[in-house]
Amino acid sequence: MLSSLYGIRPEELESFFSAAFPAYRVRQLLNWVYRKYVFDPALMTDLAPDFRAALTGAFDLAMPVVAQKKLSADGSAKYRLVLADGAQIEMVLMPQAGKQTLCVSTQVGCARACAFCATGRMGRKRDLGGHEIVQQILLAASEADPALTNLVFMGMGEPLDNLDNVLDAVSLIQHARALAFSPRRVTVSTCGIVPGIQRLAESGLKVKLAVSLNSARDEVRGQLMPVNHKFPLPVLKKALLYYQQHSPFRITLEYILIPDVNMAAPDLKALRKFCGDLSCKLNFIPYNPVPSLPFRAPTEAEIEAFMGHARDLPQAVMLRRSKGADISGACGQLVAGAINKPTGVSS
Repeated sequence: MLSSLYGIRPEELESFFSAAFPAYRVRQLLNWVYRKYVFDPALMTDLAPDFRAALTGAFDLAMPVVAQKKLSADGSAKYRLVLADGAQIEMVLMPQAGKQTLCVSTQVGCARACAFCATGRMGRKRDLGGHEIVQQILLAASEADPALTNLVFMGMGEPLDNLDNVLDAVSLIQHARALAFSPRRVTVSTCGIVPGIQRLAESGLKVKLAVSLNSARDEVRGQLMPVNHKFPLPVLKKALLYYQQHSPFRITLEYILIPDVNMAAPDLKALRKFCGDLSCKLNFIPYNPVPSLPFRAPTEAEIEAFMGHARDLPQAVMLRRSKGADISGACGQLVAGAINKPTGVSS
């Protein structure tokens, strides 16, 4: 089986081809892939036939198949992708205020089983390879108009459970001769995997960190997120302080608003205490309903009442409305079911 081209760094490509071809051939190739988003060697018109033959003989240039594309009323697009082994994932492209943000998946399914999340009901099927993460980003870049500007690793899967491949993919897409993504525009999310947070801090790779907190009360967070039993809030807090020492960026705490679960006065009091010595900002996200799960979305009145008190917190506070809820593309709604074969793009 050939290695995927989309997991190979530019300097590795140069080294591989250096004995038989001039360096500018690799520059041409990189320009086609990372600037023009052309993935079929037959369409790379300035590549010499002998280089094209060597390329296709050494590397796999195939991309995932877009089995389905759903368009939301808010302009978001959810893509269901079929990978080389038939596994399926979803990614979501979200426009907002001149920006285009891609919600990237890192696993087929997820092992973390958060009570409010559809993906967790799939269980973990497998990790994505670094090249499969990069392929999502390249596909989105080829679709985005205006251009793709931001990446959030908040799709299917727990990124820190697949940290080696995530680090490889981020390193490649930040490479100056690849997509050259600024660290300020790349956010890696976690449900709170403490060893992964520590490794990410020590990796030297600059990204923003987002933590799915959802409650600052151990008993409530433990009910919502099984990970809290292994890494309870005091342990998580210590890891976040450690990360803060290694990163120039504020940590983002994501907090899904679920009525009768985490929106009462004691929840805000606990949140104030947890965040007191963190350099962080707080994103509050109204819950997006998932069929068969026992939670409901908050009403506008409930949101307004909660936010009226939350704005007294000393941290930066934002109410973030998830995009793509009408196509099951919002936070916690991604789930890839069985598809017998690719059916083309639909909207």
